[in-house]
Amino acid sequence: MKIIEALGIDVSKSTIDVHLHQKNMSKEFENSNKGFKQLVKWGCKQTKLCFSQIVVCFEHTGLYSLQLAAFFQSEQIDFVMVPALEIKRSFGIVRGKSDRVDAQRIANYAYLRRDDLTPTILPSKKILAIQKLLGLRAKLVIQRAGFKSLEKESKSVLSQKENSSFFSTQKKMITYLTKQINALEKEIKSIITNDSNLDRLFKLVTSVKGIGLIVAVNMLVITNCFTNFQDGRKFACYAGIAPFQRQSGTSLKSTARVSHLANKHMKALLHLAAGSAIQSDPEMQQYYLKRVEKGNSKMSTLNIIKNKLIHRVFAVVKRGTPYVSLHTHKKLKTF
Repeated sequence: MKIIEALGIDVSKSTIDVHLHQKNMSKEFENSNKGFKQLVKWGCKQTKLCFSQIVVCFEHTGLYSLQLAAFFQSEQIDFVMVPALEIKRSFGIVRGKSDRVDAQRIANYAYLRRDDLTPTILPSKKILAIQKLLGLRAKLVIQRAGFKSLEKESKSVLSQKENSSFFSTQKKMITYLTKQINALEKEIKSIITNDSNLDRLFKLVTSVKGIGLIVAVNMLVITNCFTNFQDGRKFACYAGIAPFQRQSGTSLKSTARVSHLANKHMKALLHLAAGSAIQSDPEMQQYYLKRVEKGNSKMSTLNIIKNKLIHRVFAVVKRGTPYVSLHTHKKLKTF
């Protein structure tokens, strides 16, 4: 059915500001199921249209927008959640900001791109549950790292005998946080094990040497079980490890570099995975040492290994069989 109208929504903690592009009308509702129902009635009344003829668009604001997205999905109303940066850059040069104005700009963005936007499909409840656990785990890891750093610095300047309470408290906090992190990881493993599809994908992903629990689970969540990304190259772009050239005329021509627009957390995890692959995979280790011996940059080599890992993961998922090391395969062929 042809899209006739665009509804832009600016989501905040307690309220949502909405704007109809063609009607040039705005209204504020509660950020609750009651407010969402009022929004649907208001939209139908003002436009005289069904929501299949209206493109609904709002920014991805985490917990604040999740309830709204879940409501639309339960009511079988198509909607589009767009990254805030993408919408912001579409505005061009602007001055001033308010929730009402933002809703108007989002509606304008959606109307101009109404034929190109793809409806968003929320992940399953299990993926959303894992996502929340991963977010909490990441915060606990940061806190534990802070206590470990403080403990290390303190030992170099303070006497442990004279500051026993100071050091014992830090150790207790590190122990407690480690216990909670382990509990969260156990819960994540339990959710995966009890779901046949998640368990199958998890085993395939972790068959690639260097990919451990946290990297694998983050990839499952971000890709929504490898449905949000068509291939490894697109995921590499998202993670900020795909190199791009910069060239303009004859005056600007630099070597290909990665973009700063990336999921920095995923990029950091892939860096750890690349380091692990060098230690556990003889093929990767040999490749890394050869490039470094030739004088190539260690960081650029690690970035290549990150890309190799991503493409291996997408390959095993697409193929549906675990990864087989070429190094092992060559050894078997010699017998």
